[in-house]
Amino acid sequence: MTEHPDEQADQGDETPPEPSSNGTHRMPVWLPRAMVLAFALLGAYQITDWATHKLLGIFTIMLVAFFVSLATEPAVNMLSARGVHRGVATAVVFVALFASVAGFLAALVTLLVETVSNLLHELPGLINQLVGWINHTFHQHFTVDQLRDRLLHDSNVLNNYAQTAANNAWGLSSTVLGGLAQVLTMALFSIYLTADGPKLRRTVCSLLPPPRQQEVLRAWDLAISKTGGYLYSRALLAVISALAHGVFLEILGLPNALALGVWFGVVASFVPTIGTYLAGTLPVLVALTIRPIDAVWIIVFSVIYQWFQDYLLQPRITARTVDVNAAVALLAVLAGGALLGAVGALLAIPATATVQAFLSEYVPRYEVAEDPRIERTTSRYRRLWRRSRK
Repeated sequence: MTEHPDEQADQGDETPPEPSSNGTHRMPVWLPRAMVLAFALLGAYQITDWATHKLLGIFTIMLVAFFVSLATEPAVNMLSARGVHRGVATAVVFVALFASVAGFLAALVTLLVETVSNLLHELPGLINQLVGWINHTFHQHFTVDQLRDRLLHDSNVLNNYAQTAANNAWGLSSTVLGGLAQVLTMALFSIYLTADGPKLRRTVCSLLPPPRQQEVLRAWDLAISKTGGYLYSRALLAVISALAHGVFLEILGLPNALALGVWFGVVASFVPTIGTYLAGTLPVLVALTIRPIDAVWIIVFSVIYQWFQDYLLQPRITARTVDVNAAVALLAVLAGGALLGAVGALLAIPATATVQAFLSEYVPRYEVAEDPRIERTTSRYRRLWRRSRK
């Protein structure tokens, strides 16, 4: 029986490669190309990884600058709508922002210097009280002179600490200067992005077809609304908290009560998760150097005010700006901190609010029927469960 020529060709393709003259099989034709492709992909991966690590700092600066631009653009747009040139409006907003930050830092430095000075002045009395409490509680006979002699005896430890601090002084100064350079770079990029916001949006939209342009502009508006709303709601909460704590500390008679109130309001409002506990540290230290009992009253007042802010004040303020579930906000802060450190933690909540706004716009939602299994009310749920059992 004669086979078809095509079948003979197919069978010929399936035959193994012929051995070479020395008895070994020849290398497949595709193997060198595959090896070259694999080495090329490996080299591209290495170059991409190297470039990513080198450019990560610039990416972080641009990300922060973009969010600052989104946060300040509502104020700039408001001034521009009243006839102010956009460049002048941008300058006014950023000068006000820089003045607020500079005032806060000046108040912070003043508070830290005075607190450390008072603490050093009151330190001998506090040590005497501590030694007396230890002797009375544990039936010991320690004296301040014994502690001083022991400390001088271990002077090598102090010398080592001093030498380590001196060696790290240059590294610390370099870190501070590098941080200032990054802040200035972020500020410049933020000013440019805000002043040229319309031009930037026009440039981006010119690269897209008209239907996509509408979606991009809508997403941009949502990002501006949510980021600006977060900033302004936090600023309002900070002002209220600063006034409340400043008045309370003034009633207690603490020095620099208004500056301490500003410190508490800003840190508690803008530092996620641990802001309240971090903000209460400085007023408590100041109270300990004057009247220790006032530290207890400060802690009690801070806890009560935090409850008032979380359950009564904040829901009313953030209802029209940023409304993110507390558990979602905490998870976002942890994720942002793990990815980008402190910068990611600060940007996590406005970014989450923006994503939540996108989902609410594009993900359909349906009406939920009334059902006691949703609320889990005990009596109604038991009746429904008994009916279903029957």
